[in-house]
Amino acid sequence: MYRGPRRGHAWWQGRFRGCGYRLTLPRQAVLDVLSRTSKHLSAEEIYLEVRKINPGSGLSTVYRTLELLVQMGLVFKFDFGDGRARYELIRNTRDKNHHHHHLICINCNRVIDYSEFIREEEELLSKTEKELSNKYDFKIKKHIVQFYGLCGECRKELED
Repeated sequence: MYRGPRRGHAWWQGRFRGCGYRLTLPRQAVLDVLSRTSKHLSAEEIYLEVRKINPGSGLSTVYRTLELLVQMGLVFKFDFGDGRARYELIRNTRDKNHHHHHLICINCNRVIDYSEFIREEEELLSKTEKELSNKYDFKIKKHIVQFYGLCGECRKELED
């Protein structure tokens, strides 16, 4: 039986109240599943885990909840080119260190989170954001960078 939110996640509860939404059991179950993984899960994978917490939840409820969470800025929705949307919880909207990019293998669909930025990379991204903001009179709030290529294992396989 689900016993409520995990400790340390009061920031998303406040976001629900601030947006005028209730934090229902199915919504909390989806957030709980996402908070317990570092993987990029599909709606179907999330649904299978939510059913363990709240057996009464349906797949359509999970889809609606995910779209609401994306709209509220609590969850990122990604398209890694495999035909399925993937979701990831934004750990804390104030956690600058959680920002990351993705390396996606076009052969096996492996997704690697890349967050160990060196100073030059941070400077380049900051300069790019600033230049784009000025050029288009556009206030950038966030960005997503994805690199597509071949992971080490697939490169070795293809070379053999």
